[in-house]
Amino acid sequence: MSVLHIKNMVCSRCIMAVSEELKKLGLETERVDLGEVVLKAEPNPQQLARLDESLLKLGFERLDDKKSKLIEAIKNTIIQLIHHSNAADRKYNWSDILADELYHDYNHLSSLFSSVEGITLEQYIIRQKVERVKELISYEELTISEIADRLGYSSVAHLSAQFKKITGLTPSDFKKHHTSHLRKPLDGIL
Repeated sequence: MSVLHIKNMVCSRCIMAVSEELKKLGLETERVDLGEVVLKAEPNPQQLARLDESLLKLGFERLDDKKSKLIEAIKNTIIQLIHHSNAADRKYNWSDILADELYHDYNHLSSLFSSVEGITLEQYIIRQKVERVKELISYEELTISEIADRLGYSSVAHLSAQFKKITGLTPSDFKKHHTSHLRKPLDGIL
């Protein structure tokens, strides 16, 4: 099995186009998702060269391991701070934190992330925060106001607006229905 990351692969049509090219090249896939292809077998250098050539003609680019690792580092940093940090003040300046932690200009990180994942870094951070809100609501230990404060929201209204935009429910509705089945694994958020 081999995982390839593809830049600019951000929609259903992109998935279809890349899938078709892989099929033409005789590369069997386990799955093809936004920005990522899982091949059943490790391709040889000639297959990769032909794939790179085909992808470029379609406006895509296979990312090297360095870029893939950077994307994972971005995700891991965000998940760590949102889900596993006990910092009292959660009003982070994400651009400064990510640039400092990963030793890259934030604009570079943001551009790379968006082109590979199909969503902005800001959207990814919001989605991770919403998952954390769901988790904290499920524990039934904190009020919505305390959760908003803990996650650095300026107000309960701000948290509620983002939560509803992502889930279709208000935090209160989520709490009433205790719809924990709506929670997602952290590595599946995009």
